[in-house]
Amino acid sequence: MFGVICKLIARGIRDFGLHPWAQLLTLAAVTLVTFLSGFFLLCFTNLNNELNITHGDVVYQVFWKADTGMELVESRWQEMHHMPWLTEMQTFTPAQALDALLDNAQDGSSNPLKAHAPWLRDRNPLPPTAMLRFSPREADLAAWNKATREYLERLPGVETVRSNPLRDDLTRAWKSFANSVMWPIVGFLAFVLSLVVGNTIKLSLMSRRDEIEILQLVGARNWFIRLPLLITGALQGALGGACAVGLLWLAWYHLKDVLNFSPLFMELSFIPLEQCVLLVAVPALMGFVSSWIAVRN
Repeated sequence: MFGVICKLIARGIRDFGLHPWAQLLTLAAVTLVTFLSGFFLLCFTNLNNELNITHGDVVYQVFWKADTGMELVESRWQEMHHMPWLTEMQTFTPAQALDALLDNAQDGSSNPLKAHAPWLRDRNPLPPTAMLRFSPREADLAAWNKATREYLERLPGVETVRSNPLRDDLTRAWKSFANSVMWPIVGFLAFVLSLVVGNTIKLSLMSRRDEIEILQLVGARNWFIRLPLLITGALQGALGGACAVGLLWLAWYHLKDVLNFSPLFMELSFIPLEQCVLLVAVPALMGFVSSWIAVRN
């Protein structure tokens, strides 16, 4: 019995070469629909990944102890210039910090800072300070914030580190949109893909109606007739999905750097392996199911 089943499976594979034009047109239709679905999935996946990476700036203020030597502080400033995702860095010596504070004070003789400016310059209480602005592109922003803060706090002479994250509302809006709209669209697209692939393969089996009737007339059992046809339908779907994945890879290869320029710096990535498997498995499954529906009677 097992040998008979193997022979029928082999026959189903060989039957793929029968009626070549009908098979090729079916394969082209399956490939086209699967490719369009995969291209939408490629765009959606990259957009989802990109917007889930936080683009909001984070500002850190680093205060050294007032009695820290400026040679040590300046050496740390040079080191901090090489920190990842750093976009802007401002440093203030105690004198520069006091000048900035006085410049920002309101004019007028009644202002205590203006009135005591000479005394403050002789007894400057302000410490060396650095303000760092980062634009992190990290999926796990909390882990990056923790690591960055710990690094700054461990610098020699640092007394206090303060941070001010500027959150990106676009990320939260996209997550809400993706959960409420985009994922249902992906599910609907998969449903449409299943219907189109199934209907296309079902129509292709109509060209073999005479062969099926002859087998019935000579007394062949239903499973003997159906199994090769089911294998052929599943093979059509799988080959169409595999061709679509190949075309999708070629399209991605030529478009992957199309958005990799300032200020986007967005390099497109190919869809994950599990999505590639789905693009092959879903057409194959629908080809099998459609073939079963076509030959069940």
